[in-house]
Amino acid sequence: GSIMTEAHLGRLLPACLHQAIADALPDRLEFYEEWLDPVGLRNGSIGLAPLSAVTGFLRTEGDSYDTVMARAGTLAAQWSIDALPPYWRRIGASLPAGLRSRFALRIACRVVHSVLRTSSASSKMGRGRATLSVEASVFCPVRERPAGPLCGFYRALVVEALRAFQIP
Repeated sequence: GSIMTEAHLGRLLPACLHQAIADALPDRLEFYEEWLDPVGLRNGSIGLAPLSAVTGFLRTEGDSYDTVMARAGTLAAQWSIDALPPYWRRIGASLPAGLRSRFALRIACRVVHSVLRTSSASSKMGRGRATLSVEASVFCPVRERPAGPLCGFYRALVVEALRAFQIP
């Protein structure tokens, strides 16, 4: 039932979305706090229904959807890397480039799973390219066919995770 599903959404995405909206659409923050309320952010009680409302309304805000999602993905990477034990960050930073890329992608995969427990991600490296594949994305279930991709959050997450470990 819905109780099970709601429990699978972690705290990271709602917090990142709230901050990204504050950064990109400060005049609209109060509107979005109807669903991303500060108490719910603190106690981790924001579920999939309010999250779907937020992303649905953001899609009606033109280019702001992409801006907010990119900012939220960047924040998710930064906050997740900052939360790693310092020795993990040092080890990751000291690896050769190929292993550093894999290390960064592992972090991104862990974030995908922490965003929504039923989501998973796998990554591939090859010929100077990194690919992250997400199963059961929290952003994909929408009623109408979207004009563009809805996964800017994940793209920004990967780009920032790689950047944090000096991988272009």
